[in-house]
Amino acid sequence: MNGHAHLFAHGGVHAHVDAVLRFRWPVILLVCALTAIAGSGLRFLDFDADTRIFFAQDNPERRAFETMEKTFKRVNALVFVVAPQNGRVFSRDALQAIEWLTERAWDIPHATSVSSLANQFHSRGIGDEIIVEPLIPRARDMGDDDIASAANAAAARRDLIGLMLSPELDVTGVMALVNPPGRDRHEVQQMAQHAYALADELRERFPGIDVYLSGGVMADMAFNEAARRGLTTLLPAMILLVILALTVGLRSIRNTLITLTVVAAALVTTLGLAGWAGLALNTVSSIAPLAILTLAISDCVHVTIGMGQQLRAGRGLRDAVGETMRIHTLPVIVTSVTTALGFLTLNFSASPPFRELGNLIAFGMLVALIYVLMLLPALLSLIPDRRAPARLAWEQIALRRLADRVIARRRPLLALGLLTTVVLGVGVSRITLDDDFIRYFDDSYDFRVGSDFMERRLTGLNVIQYALSSGEEQGIARPDYLETVDAFTNFLRTQDKIDHVATMIETLKRLNMNMHGDDPAEYRLPPTRELAAQYLLLYEMALPGGGQGVGLGIDVARSSTLVTATVPGASSADIRRLGAVGEAWLREHAPHMATPATGLSIMFAQVSAHNIRSMLAGSALALALISMALIVVLRSPRLGMISLLPNLMPIVMALGVWGFLYGQVNLAASVVGAMTIGIVVDDTVHLLMRYLRGRRELGLPPADAIRHAFETAGVAVILTSVALSLGFVMMAFSGFAISQQMGLLCMMTIAFALVADLLFLPPLILLVERVWAPNATPVPA
Repeated sequence: MNGHAHLFAHGGVHAHVDAVLRFRWPVILLVCALTAIAGSGLRFLDFDADTRIFFAQDNPERRAFETMEKTFKRVNALVFVVAPQNGRVFSRDALQAIEWLTERAWDIPHATSVSSLANQFHSRGIGDEIIVEPLIPRARDMGDDDIASAANAAAARRDLIGLMLSPELDVTGVMALVNPPGRDRHEVQQMAQHAYALADELRERFPGIDVYLSGGVMADMAFNEAARRGLTTLLPAMILLVILALTVGLRSIRNTLITLTVVAAALVTTLGLAGWAGLALNTVSSIAPLAILTLAISDCVHVTIGMGQQLRAGRGLRDAVGETMRIHTLPVIVTSVTTALGFLTLNFSASPPFRELGNLIAFGMLVALIYVLMLLPALLSLIPDRRAPARLAWEQIALRRLADRVIARRRPLLALGLLTTVVLGVGVSRITLDDDFIRYFDDSYDFRVGSDFMERRLTGLNVIQYALSSGEEQGIARPDYLETVDAFTNFLRTQDKIDHVATMIETLKRLNMNMHGDDPAEYRLPPTRELAAQYLLLYEMALPGGGQGVGLGIDVARSSTLVTATVPGASSADIRRLGAVGEAWLREHAPHMATPATGLSIMFAQVSAHNIRSMLAGSALALALISMALIVVLRSPRLGMISLLPNLMPIVMALGVWGFLYGQVNLAASVVGAMTIGIVVDDTVHLLMRYLRGRRELGLPPADAIRHAFETAGVAVILTSVALSLGFVMMAFSGFAISQQMGLLCMMTIAFALVADLLFLPPLILLVERVWAPNATPVPA
């Protein structure tokens, strides 16, 4: 080294290490105090259970959804799916259970209405009169004929079948609409726990009735549960795995404990400061502790193993710590900064939780860097000064032999690496994005079990909504407006994947038929505005205050109505397509009523597409920044540029394998590139800097410099890759699909990166040296 880099590496680092070692106890006490003060903020760390966290405030789909909520009524749903074991909803026991549940559901905190067969009203015509009466009177007083009559009436209701009642009349739903003042996890837990208690009581009171839970409240509860499981289950399991890996790899319980102490202090400090800042963790950002813990271990391992090598070289303890920090400080700084840069580019994500994840991990990496440079050498200096025998460890000998084989087979390895990347890269084209938020959760979540059952037997949670404005108050009664809504509704019903369309149109048609003596030929819209307005007023006046009013689909000013299409079993692509098809129909046939499709399903379906576009820019920026950093640090433009190739290849390989094996990915895949480019570059940096040290400080030819890099950095590179892989593979055991896919993709990327660094990078270096430095000492064949 020379110039400023030489001054930094020798003078600056020595001065720093001397200060840390001279004042090691004050340094240790200072870090402990900082950790304690920051860690006290952990009590403020909370969870955000709102599904809307995935969408930024300026997200166009979120804005459209919230506009729709302002026009109508912002509510969340809690659905009890009731399934009599005898397969008959219209039996006395089942109807009594539905009646009991409907009454008790009003006790759910923040409930604003409850809808079920028990409070549905049915209209019929007698002469020129219309009779509106309960579909199901008091269940215990109903005879067999009454029950059969109610079943026939319900089966004829298009607005009920496929929404509240299955076509086979064997499953029904009881839906409580809730409107809590906020959307925090405490309210969600309160409502969900009440629902669980009601479901358990129903099963006990009515043994022949099964009940499942679904709806938006249960979805929020599932997101909250996923975040909690990540911290209380996956994190401890990952810590145990990493402890085992470190103990085996470092062959020292003492060094393992020192490493874990440094990393734990960094983690507690980071999360504590996040608590002081008022950050609320969510299902995505709750991954951060696993990532910080795993990533921070990497730098500690390089320093700890490096110190062992210095001791085996015959140095005393103080000299060993000083030389180790001199060699490793710059690589540790570079790897920490590049990792942080990679995660900071998650700020390009269209989804706020990924931005929070990136910022939290980046901040955690910088905290860990400070503690590695201060606390780690202080703790290492407390080890008893025992000189180790001057020798190479067996793993260093094994890695030197591996280097010999890689150098000897450099040409076929180089060709094989490129060919493998191209072949696996084909698999990337097979990947499709699918972000069904219901399938984010596996069967260990009650929400997933209940939603799957509801989708198979009754209806689905995925809906597409259109808020159709008439342009004037009381305008929804205009015949031309109603005819357009009717035509649009019929069009949606012809679309594949849509199994039910809810609108006020069916109510008006049925009332018109009732007013004409229940003549089926009169099942059509009322011909005049006045008559339509009277029908709506008549029907609403007949409903009790808490029943299912048509007001749920009509705004207060009677200027707009809501058309809701249910799309069970649809992929994100299906939902985007159907939303666009509906929008196109409105633009062509009713441009004055054109409106964007909205709903949570639309929002999730669109966010992946937005994220892919935004993260392409983020990944490109990460590459540019990391490239410049490596060029400056390595003081070699050609090595700085080629170092990116073995770090891009693993990302392509991992996505290619996923494409061949699975095909579908969720929102996680769009951020994996930006996340992993900062991680996998770490091992490359350590190998390259050891290579350059061999070339510049030790005067070694290229082949021997590679052997030196393998001997001195290879053990730490392998151990850190194993530790990182174990950390991320634990996420694969999550029941939450975003964590699961992110963990698997990161694990595969890190594994491929290790192979690329050991088998592809050395041949690439030798090729570059031969092309750019033809007069250097030749590499033996």
